[in-house]
Amino acid sequence: MSNTNSTKPVTEYYFQYHIRHDRPGLLGDIASLLGMLGFNILQLAGVSEHSRGFLIETDRPDSLDVLTTMLSSMDDIEVTALRKPTLRDRLAIRHGRFIDRSDAETRTYRFVRDELGVLVDFLGEILKRPGRQVIGVRGQPRVGKTESVVAASVYANKRWLFVSSTLLKQTIMRELPPNDFLSDRFVYIIDGAVSALRGDEEHLRCVEEILRMPNPIVIEHPDIFVRRSRYNWDLFDLIIELRRETQEELQYDVIERESAAWSNE
Repeated sequence: MSNTNSTKPVTEYYFQYHIRHDRPGLLGDIASLLGMLGFNILQLAGVSEHSRGFLIETDRPDSLDVLTTMLSSMDDIEVTALRKPTLRDRLAIRHGRFIDRSDAETRTYRFVRDELGVLVDFLGEILKRPGRQVIGVRGQPRVGKTESVVAASVYANKRWLFVSSTLLKQTIMRELPPNDFLSDRFVYIIDGAVSALRGDEEHLRCVEEILRMPNPIVIEHPDIFVRRSRYNWDLFDLIIELRRETQEELQYDVIERESAAWSNE
């Protein structure tokens, strides 16, 4: 009779609570409870002024129900999350702040300039995923859209190729690049305003071929691209908004005027 060593599968969870009554020893009590129930604390961070988030793991799935019951009896806290961790959860732990998902239906995420580090990590993790995905990036001129996309590509260990752009010099690609640039190691970046407003027939045909490729594609100014092309919002897997400050209004007429002025230089 042979002995077989079996390893129990370990499951990660994201646990977050809001502090109702902050008292000395509260964090220690919760950490002790997690340890008593067989949970390992992988990461811990304050994710807002009055909330803490934990990344925990256990090989005892039945202990989750016990933890839920015991936490519900604690008057000092309100449990706001206890689930399998999402990308947003992991970034909240890493950066100590939440990504504001503005609209789940339209899959829109909002950032401001002082959150560029979070944005680069978030977009970089998205770009690591295999296969085709189309990401729209909204924002006023010179807010940091292109730089963030390039930095996220580096984070994802991918190279990037401008299909259309106003960065450094005018770029309007009119034919597909050589095969060396068509691998899944590349992120294709399209300035939706430039392509939709200034692209000729050859360029638009090139954009159409790029959009059929199984690669990550980032389209800046997606609203203008949808308004001025044959594509609709079904093209996009998610939208990212980048503002200088939370209340900044996105003015697309400014973007269209700047694109027209660039084309006449």
